[in-house]
Amino acid sequence: MAVAPVPAGESHYRRFLDECSHVAAPFGPSSFGQKAESFARFFGTPKFLIGQTLIVGGWVLINATHLVHFDLYPFILLNLAFSLQAAYAAPLILLAQTRQADRDKAHAEADAKHREAVARASVHRQQLAERGIDLLKTLIDENTQLTKQVDELTRQIHGRIVVQS
Repeated sequence: MAVAPVPAGESHYRRFLDECSHVAAPFGPSSFGQKAESFARFFGTPKFLIGQTLIVGGWVLINATHLVHFDLYPFILLNLAFSLQAAYAAPLILLAQTRQADRDKAHAEADAKHREAVARASVHRQQLAERGIDLLKTLIDENTQLTKQVDELTRQIHGRIVVQS
């Protein structure tokens, strides 16, 4: 039993994900959504946290030591900057999460289709194996019958040769 070669279109192992490659932002495959995702990813990096800590520390140090008086003690301008950052960061992070959820859903559907295809192929291979086993059993039975016939004919021929001698 020969194994059929994999068709050319099916040799790519990620072929089940090709149909969901179009999944992008709710706004379409725009650079805005991609930039929002990269911005949201950057928010969680140590580089961002260290940079923000240095900026805030410098801001407080400059204003608390009265080197420059652009934002005195309650640091209202700094608070406003944080509020502005939060006002833009939250929707961009939500947009990035929405895009990722859409991709995850599409990949889950593609994975389910892939599992179904693998299950169908497995069932088909099992059926082929069962047919092969049935054929082998038939051949073994026929071989056993032929062996018995050869033994019987050998006895008959041997009996005639012994009787004639």
